[in-house]
Amino acid sequence: MENNNVIYGINGPVVTVKNTDSFEMMEMVHVGKQKLVGEIIGITDDITTIQVYEETTGLKPGDPVEGTGAPMNVLLGPGIIDNIFDGIERPLKAIEEEAGAFINRGSSVSALDDKKLWNVTMKVKVGDKLEGGQIYATLPETPIIEHRLMVPPELSGEVVKVNPNGDYKLFDTVVVIKDDEGVEHNLTLCQQWPIRTSRPVKERLTSSVPLITGQRVIDTLFPIAKGGTAAIPGGFGTGKTMTQHQLAKWCDADIIIYVGCGERGNEMSQVLEEFSELIDPKSQRPMTDRTVLIANTSNMPVAAREASIYTGITLGEYYRDMGYHVAMMADSTSRWAEALREISGRLEEMPAEEGFPAYLPSRLAEFYERGGRAEVLSGGEGSVTLIGAVSPQGSDFSEPVTQNTKRFTRCFWALDKALAYSRHYPAINWMDSYSEYFNDLDPWFKENLGEDFIEYRNRISALLQEESSLMEIVKLIGSDVLPDDQKLVIETARVIRVGFLQQNAFHADDTYVPLEKQKLMMKTILHLHAKAKDIVAQNIPLSKILNLGLFDKLTKMKYDIPNSKPEMFDDYIKEIDEKLAAIS
Repeated sequence: MENNNVIYGINGPVVTVKNTDSFEMMEMVHVGKQKLVGEIIGITDDITTIQVYEETTGLKPGDPVEGTGAPMNVLLGPGIIDNIFDGIERPLKAIEEEAGAFINRGSSVSALDDKKLWNVTMKVKVGDKLEGGQIYATLPETPIIEHRLMVPPELSGEVVKVNPNGDYKLFDTVVVIKDDEGVEHNLTLCQQWPIRTSRPVKERLTSSVPLITGQRVIDTLFPIAKGGTAAIPGGFGTGKTMTQHQLAKWCDADIIIYVGCGERGNEMSQVLEEFSELIDPKSQRPMTDRTVLIANTSNMPVAAREASIYTGITLGEYYRDMGYHVAMMADSTSRWAEALREISGRLEEMPAEEGFPAYLPSRLAEFYERGGRAEVLSGGEGSVTLIGAVSPQGSDFSEPVTQNTKRFTRCFWALDKALAYSRHYPAINWMDSYSEYFNDLDPWFKENLGEDFIEYRNRISALLQEESSLMEIVKLIGSDVLPDDQKLVIETARVIRVGFLQQNAFHADDTYVPLEKQKLMMKTILHLHAKAKDIVAQNIPLSKILNLGLFDKLTKMKYDIPNSKPEMFDDYIKEIDEKLAAIS
């Protein structure tokens, strides 16, 4: 019988097979003699369409196509952390050892090291009843992350065999369970999961706990919750990657997953070098001990770029199910959307706005929907926070990717070219950005920092809004015509912008600022403003207050007051009171 499963047509990463009913939608297949990885994305009466995740140069009609009978999936197990993968979970370090600096097509290196021995501690005994998601063994994956082996979500049964504690390889059986039908299942150190299917949880929880980043403009003005979603849109050179690096290093997530999606190769290699040198501030261990890097550069196959964020989120959900808080950085979702557009064009689908496919919004929604905080099947609590960078061409926030991302994320940290070029970092524009998490997070802030934290935040925001309105007048007729009380608003807003919102990533005390210090900084600035306002109301010229140098002193307090000495703010407030009392 003639084998119909051969290539009929090739159009870039899109390959077609004619007259076959051997495949299912979303099935993973091997294409050509080199067994390139592909996925079935379309089936009609006579044509089956495959998206190939590797370079298709050299393929020709008549080459074989073999099905695997399973959807596109990733291998989940110990060895993920401190590894660097491409978009379809191929380990780049292992491939380099085998094939050199360039990735071979059809590379069949195992995603995780199947030769390495792991020191496994069993957590169950014969006779125990296990449900899907429950933990049956643990092992130290890195010095700071304990890997918890979980029963695959769709399995349950009674434990009939448990191996002793000891060293095991990835595919060694350590526990055997028997399901209700009497079928035995071997549990190893790993499991597989389809990347386009979200992993189940017991119950989704509200976003009521903040992800503390130590970045004042985020924590104070535009906070994000654990399990929240945020977009960082910004044009070229505005600091998207740098902002994500700061968040990756300092946010209070247990595990960081960084997906370089269609970024330039030199930028990605810089990320890899920097992450390997960073020291985790919490554990004093290398940052890589709790980081997973997925590198899919702009010169890698476009279809794998489309898959990379699904690979990243699946790894994130796996660690969430163990009870960890995970933060995933996708840099950038615009390049991912461009990959969708290219594949859609090759499939000859009807284009929507700016050539993007009509299903762009639903794909973005599908991705961001997989974030969240949840009670997991293993009994604990875990979360996946999604922070996606968006690279609108020419900083045009009205383009489709930015606008649709805005619909599905609840935090919008808009980066501003003018701020970035004036060396104001993070270059988050306080007029264009917003957070919808205030109602969810304010009870936490009240409980942990007091009601005055929220009051200070609102007053700081109001002053910045007022300054923005006044600057419109200043641009037209100059600042000399403004009364002193309005000049005071502009002067206080300058202290807020330079002394509070601007942050120095290279300064030991300013790179990460605890919430308590953020609150005291706001309190001190607002105290000076209130006292100065009273004096101006007595018709004493503002210039007399400015000559005291208090405003300039407050712009430098972020450097002058160490994070470990909050009591120094009392001295500042005392000095403000004494100096202002002397001239009133």
